Amino acid sequence: MVTIIDTISSEPLRPRHPEKVNRPDAPSPPKPDWIRVRAPTTRGYADTRNIVRENKLVTVCEEAGCPNIGECWDKKHATFMIMGDTCTRACAFCNVKTGLPGALDVSEPEHVAEATFKLGLAHVVVTSVDRDDLADGGAEHFANTIRAIRARCPTTTIEILTPDFLRKDGALELVVAAKPDVFNHNLETVPSRYLSVRPGARYFHSVRLLQRVKEIDPSIFTKSGIMVGLGEERHEVLQVMDDLRSADVDFLTIGQYLQPTRKHHAVMRYVTPDEFSNYQTVAYTKGFLMVSASPLTRSSHHAGEDFAKLRAARAALAR
Repeated sequence: MVTIIDTISSEPLRPRHPEKVNRPDAPSPPKPDWIRVRAPTTRGYADTRNIVRENKLVTVCEEAGCPNIGECWDKKHATFMIMGDTCTRACAFCNVKTGLPGALDVSEPEHVAEATFKLGLAHVVVTSVDRDDLADGGAEHFANTIRAIRARCPTTTIEILTPDFLRKDGALELVVAAKPDVFNHNLETVPSRYLSVRPGARYFHSVRLLQRVKEIDPSIFTKSGIMVGLGEERHEVLQVMDDLRSADVDFLTIGQYLQPTRKHHAVMRYVTPDEFSNYQTVAYTKGFLMVSASPLTRSSHHAGEDFAKLRAARAALAR
């Protein structure tokens, strides 16, 4: 955990999470050995960072403080975060800035497509902040980004990680019509933890969103993920698996929650690698085509390799 103080910028200092400033500190237990990663220092990491900067793009890798950034950027894999770097929600687990976002950049879809081309990505992941201030929640901007990537990189497969588009009628249909290869929307945690972890969202709305994707276009792979270590019980995790399978979700990810700052939700415990392995085994028995469960699993970690396995698993079922 690192606190950064800007002593150079002339702009007035603004808390990254103004809604959390007055909260008491929530200390977490020390990290176990299995959760530690090395600081990124490779040439590949620097090259990816330069391409991101040149195209004036935001990545969730940086904004959310992903522990896998060194590994992924060294391979020139990055997850682009569209619609700005400021979110209209204030989830207790998330390190993305909170506040009122600026206007959409209409040239952003082209910039994402160009960066995808320069990085030579065979599989690209695009996510976004929540944009509750927009009439469609940013759905058309997502669709425009998908179309721009298709035009610039026709062989690249596209995975999107979307907000829930809560109370945005017709938004989901706009995104699905653009035909991403993978539609990901994370549940993040079990229902009993939503009020304290994800208060702006509704669990069953998110499950229904994923189910609706399959109803509109069964060819699109659906994916969702949760974090553990937030105070959930094992039986609740298993119930989430059942709910997602009822919605015909193909791919499940389970990773360890890591606290961004002391003002965020505390880590209640570190789940052991053996427990993650057990969750993965159980999830496969419930019928998921693909499961990734480990302490450092994140939604877009190894996304390209996992997509190839996902496609192979569907093909095997069709034989």
